[in-house]
Amino acid sequence: MKEQIRTDRLAGIIAFARVASLGSYTAAARSLSISSSAISKSVQRLEERLGVTLISRTTRSLTLTPEGLLLHERALRLLREAEEFEQIAAATRAEPSGLIKITAPLPVGVHLISPHLPAFRERYPKVSVDLRLSDTFADLIEEGIDLAIRVGHPVDSRLIARVLAPNRVCAFASPAYLERRGIPTRPEDLDGHDCVNFRYQSSGQSMRWPFRTGERVQEILPNAGIVADNSDAVVAILVNGGGIGISATYIAGPYVARGELVPVLERFRFSRKHIRHWRSSCCILWARWL
Repeated sequence: MKEQIRTDRLAGIIAFARVASLGSYTAAARSLSISSSAISKSVQRLEERLGVTLISRTTRSLTLTPEGLLLHERALRLLREAEEFEQIAAATRAEPSGLIKITAPLPVGVHLISPHLPAFRERYPKVSVDLRLSDTFADLIEEGIDLAIRVGHPVDSRLIARVLAPNRVCAFASPAYLERRGIPTRPEDLDGHDCVNFRYQSSGQSMRWPFRTGERVQEILPNAGIVADNSDAVVAILVNGGGIGISATYIAGPYVARGELVPVLERFRFSRKHIRHWRSSCCILWARWL
């Protein structure tokens, strides 16, 4: 009897998670290949068992209650772990093969993903990789993307995201520029310097530079003499003495190691966002590799 209760409870959690993610009982039923009434009854039994209302229903729409929002995140986490459990077991039984479609921003793909692809292919020779680099957000489901790596927060609540690493940014300049123009000691000192800024291709907006002063974070939009919509172009301009600019440390790091760039205002550095990955169910190999 206890086993039956546990199985029934898990079915309710799965049904609730699908309804919450897809936004309707019909879509959830279609995805699970069962009837809408079965989905509705399963969610209703789960609510009765928990003693809370998870979904507020009207004739035209449904919304998650505060309790539903909280438990939806927990349900997704539980199902993700169960899915990975099955996939890890499957991966031990057979040699992986097939095609993995990966999308990422250009700098992340060039500096963080591409250098590791040869080792990945050596480890999994029957797995092919289709790497698509763009700053625009692809529809993972519509375009059949297996893994998306992005900087920032999820834009699609249907997707499960995991943080890979903080996206650390810092101001940099060439030694020649700093010798010629001096070294700023505060963010306010940037007003007296040549600045090089990055413009987002997706929105057309220029980057606001984040600096932490104690417990306060301030964002500055510098009066830039040069603006570029490519991170590597910004760094190339800085290396050649074009001024002071903001760059992710994973891009500027090799130039710093060679003495071509110097961190500026480093004590004010702030990690504003994280690098995350969203993956489909068939992409556990690359997710584990990361």
